[in-house]
Amino acid sequence: MILDTNAVSAILAGDESIKAILKTVRSLVIPAIVVGEYRYGIAMSRKQSELDVAFDQLVRRVTFAPVDEPVTRRYAQVRRALRDAGTPIPENDVWIAATAAHYQMPVLSRDAHFDLVPGIKRVGW
Repeated sequence: MILDTNAVSAILAGDESIKAILKTVRSLVIPAIVVGEYRYGIAMSRKQSELDVAFDQLVRRVTFAPVDEPVTRRYAQVRRALRDAGTPIPENDVWIAATAAHYQMPVLSRDAHFDLVPGIKRVGW
């Protein structure tokens, strides 16, 4: 399952609903874009040290998904499909959706706009 940034936040906050979902998942993947978004959030936080340690521990336990050539191809396809449908979503979420499309995995997210991406399944909590 592909982790969105809000899923990472919920995991690190100890959200019980997301814990139940994670018990059913075999593989967790964190896209490079999510790592960047979350690290920016840490940089803006007053709890930098605490969050940095917890986030590093999470990143070590999951699979890191870089933005590589196959993901860039998926990005182009996803962005084009959304543009053609007149349903744009935030830029970073296009990258997350492209990663999900490449790995053929659902996205764990509270953001309903992932439901607009053809071929992407979103799991919410």
